[in-house]
Amino acid sequence: MRTLAVLALLARRNLWRNHRRTIIMLGAISVGVWAMIFMTALTRGMVNEMIKDGISALPGHVQVHHPAYRDDPNINNLLPASDSDITQTFEGAGFKAWASRIKVPAVIMSERESRGVTLLGIDPARERELSFVSYDDVEGRFLKDAEDSGVVIGKKLADTLDTGVGKRIVLMSQDPDNDIADRGFRVVGVFHANMESFEETYVFAGKATLQKMLRVGDRVTEIVVLGDDYRDVEPVYKKVRDRVNDDVEVSRWFELNTYLGAMLKVMDGFVLIWVIVIFLALSFGLVNTLVMAVFERVREIGLMLALGMKPVNILGQIIIESMLLLIIGLAIGDLLAWATIVPLQSGIDISAVAKGMEMMGVSSILYPQLRLEDVVLANVIVLVLGFLASLSPAWRASRYAPIEAITKVY
Repeated sequence: MRTLAVLALLARRNLWRNHRRTIIMLGAISVGVWAMIFMTALTRGMVNEMIKDGISALPGHVQVHHPAYRDDPNINNLLPASDSDITQTFEGAGFKAWASRIKVPAVIMSERESRGVTLLGIDPARERELSFVSYDDVEGRFLKDAEDSGVVIGKKLADTLDTGVGKRIVLMSQDPDNDIADRGFRVVGVFHANMESFEETYVFAGKATLQKMLRVGDRVTEIVVLGDDYRDVEPVYKKVRDRVNDDVEVSRWFELNTYLGAMLKVMDGFVLIWVIVIFLALSFGLVNTLVMAVFERVREIGLMLALGMKPVNILGQIIIESMLLLIIGLAIGDLLAWATIVPLQSGIDISAVAKGMEMMGVSSILYPQLRLEDVVLANVIVLVLGFLASLSPAWRASRYAPIEAITKVY
């Protein structure tokens, strides 16, 4: 223990023997660590928002459909159970939130334009925790109940159709007999969403009103269930699976949106690769610093060996010197990352590039996500790779012959 303390003291003094070189290397390590954590937080936040927005548009963590519905989402592929039976099965089951709904493709027409949309027949009371729409941020009002005779459309769609609150539109879809089912509605609300594509795609109407329009009785096309964490949906999936028959399809959110599921997996791998790549660039500077430090102290090292210091202690001294350099650099880099990320966690406005980001499924506000796991991962990898990088110059220093080192001429 005493030997280790002496080696640490020597390493600390040698580290600051050349202040300029040490400060430059500390700066490089600090900036590198900051870049690792900062970019990871930005990317993690981007992917997290993509998944949250995707789940809010699905929505839910688990969905139940007719087996053919995902390939052919028309009104013929209704769930076999009635809506009242579904309510008895899921009510009081302990889910965070759940809802049953009608979801079909439709055409919306105003006096000037027509567009293809996704028509959602909902019970507003059940959808509040599931929907990407804030009921309180709707121009006009949101739907009152499942029997509401009005519709709520997105701001982008309202602009496209040149319509608004109080005006009439016509919704047209297909009933189970493959006949056209249409009805006039009055627009009672216009909603805003993080992404314009949501505003242009979705139209909300009362579930009971749509059931009458489409002539499907007390039937629905899907059940959506919300859990506590999108990363851990298995408990919710199993619970839903136990409550339905085998003649329906139960799907997790990443099975419904394979793109978002793949993004989550890629993100976890990206963090590791990103940290390793950044440190590999830093390792050249670290090794160069240690090699130069050893080169300058060849005679000193030879003298210590001649006085009886063991080669293993020389090896340990150089490694400790490297570790001290890395630990100080990591501390500064971690502090810089915290100081720059935390103030930005309230959101970064990227509306200037919103169009391009929306193509990737990212909204116009980016929320960096600083996770303790990412910080720990970056620090551990830097220390491990730094240790491995320091072995070569440390080994070289420990292999000097005392007489040869003392008499070496430069």
